[in-house]
Amino acid sequence: MLDARTLPIDPARLQARIHELGSIGVHPNGGLYRALYDDGWVKAMELLRTWMEEAGLAVRFDAVGNLWGRVEGTDGGSAVVTGSHVDTVRQGGKYDGALGVHMAIAAVQALLEGVGRPKRPLEVLVTCEEEGSRFACSFWGARAIVGRIGAEEPEQIADADGVTIGAAMQGRGFDPARIGEAERHDVAAFVEAHIEQGAILEREGFPLGVVSSITGQRWMQVTVRGVQNHAGTTPMDLRRDALAGAVAMIGQIEQAAFRMGRPAVATVGRIQAFPGGTNIIPGRCEFTVDTRHAEPEPRRQLLAEIEGIVERVARERELEAAVEVIMDHDPVPMSTAIRAEIEASIRSLGLEYLVMPSGAGHDSEILAPRFPTAMLFVPSKDGKSHTPEEYTPVEWVIAGVQALAGTLHRLAY
Repeated sequence: MLDARTLPIDPARLQARIHELGSIGVHPNGGLYRALYDDGWVKAMELLRTWMEEAGLAVRFDAVGNLWGRVEGTDGGSAVVTGSHVDTVRQGGKYDGALGVHMAIAAVQALLEGVGRPKRPLEVLVTCEEEGSRFACSFWGARAIVGRIGAEEPEQIADADGVTIGAAMQGRGFDPARIGEAERHDVAAFVEAHIEQGAILEREGFPLGVVSSITGQRWMQVTVRGVQNHAGTTPMDLRRDALAGAVAMIGQIEQAAFRMGRPAVATVGRIQAFPGGTNIIPGRCEFTVDTRHAEPEPRRQLLAEIEGIVERVARERELEAAVEVIMDHDPVPMSTAIRAEIEASIRSLGLEYLVMPSGAGHDSEILAPRFPTAMLFVPSKDGKSHTPEEYTPVEWVIAGVQALAGTLHRLAY
């Protein structure tokens, strides 16, 4: 069996590539912003195309702009694929998504240089619009690969300037009428490497993480209605204050997630009171709740408890409350077979690892229902992500590249 520690993986080249790609799409207020089909995205994808060709891959864009680099296998068959995304959030960092692409190219290049041609086709994939930063259509590229883009979406989805995603595609030479051509059925396995985007691996001393499942998410907007009135003339015991009721709900929602423990989380990211006057008791208040859990039954329990909190507080305070579900999807388990190959590869390096859920969404959750899929995490320094301060030391990355290369060797050679 391959000892991935002997593969020709150049830390200096890897670090230089991280820096070079990380200089594309600089946001004027700091960090990066590479949005689908913008100039930074085009420049980044062309740079990645060059690196893939240097690695010995045949490179192409598919119908929506996913970038594929492929080496044919001696025995043919379905492909083993690895990769991630390079689009970013506004004022994001150099590592979210992009590091998984760097690791994929480095691992495949090391295998081709150190071992030679695989038995199965081996591919590097760079997906487009994972984040949904420019267009409200997260996982655009991954959804195209599994045939989940609706016929109406190119003309219905628009960015903040009113440019439809279909028009943006055409501006870069992609034909919306051909989106269906991006669909794939010939993938034997997909392995996505990624920064953890949290602090668990670093704090608990694990060099690598193996993802068990990708969290289920529900986004809700809660609207609380009371009675708008004068702040000075209405006694406290006669008020029906929508904001005070919302605050009581929020506190109890937070405690519900605390009691359940990891990996349950519940986050109120936005709250607004109406009409918003200093001397007015709010008659209406709206707040969002982002709930996540990686296991189906605890997730159901958490959601039921949150709904019960909203109903109970509203009743106790003589308020009205309505909950609107904005987005909802179940947890997505990773392939046990591919996970086993990742774990065996890590053990062969003499390293420890943590089996853990992913609290963030990834392209893997879209691809997993069709193709055997798994994820490998490397630590994030201080747990930072979606910030210009994202950072993972290159020596941490090298361990991940070796583990990824070992996994790909087990799957494709």
